[in-house]
Amino acid sequence: MTNPSLHVACPHCNKTNRVPTDKLVDDPVCGACGLPLLDGKPIELTDETFELVASRTEIPLIVDFWAPWCGPCRMMAPQFDQAAKTLKGRALLAKVNSDESPKVSQRFAIRSIPTLIRFDKGVEAGRQTGATQAAQIVAFAHTT
Repeated sequence: MTNPSLHVACPHCNKTNRVPTDKLVDDPVCGACGLPLLDGKPIELTDETFELVASRTEIPLIVDFWAPWCGPCRMMAPQFDQAAKTLKGRALLAKVNSDESPKVSQRFAIRSIPTLIRFDKGVEAGRQTGATQAAQIVAFAHTT
């Protein structure tokens, strides 16, 4: 019997990697560039990189739409970092600066920040607005 695998897009070089499901938590690296795929830290996505990563990643993708001038966004940042550590290998957490990436922010009608959106295989599967604690982010990642 073969070991099932999932696709994960590399946030560094944009190559798609097939990762065996039992290796997702074992610090997989990109086969093309050698950089970490799921290291327990949020990645940055932009107008240019969002679609590729969202559509080619088969584990849940949790995106924090934020801006540097937003007080609640800055307050939530350490909580988002903690959730990324907790969800290492089970979800990919990403941040989109809504000021620097207006196209993706407009596409998803971001009206208030911080806003979290859960994507499953590139499709929006849930949304939550407002500053959130790490435990709530983890719970949000597991909802369908």
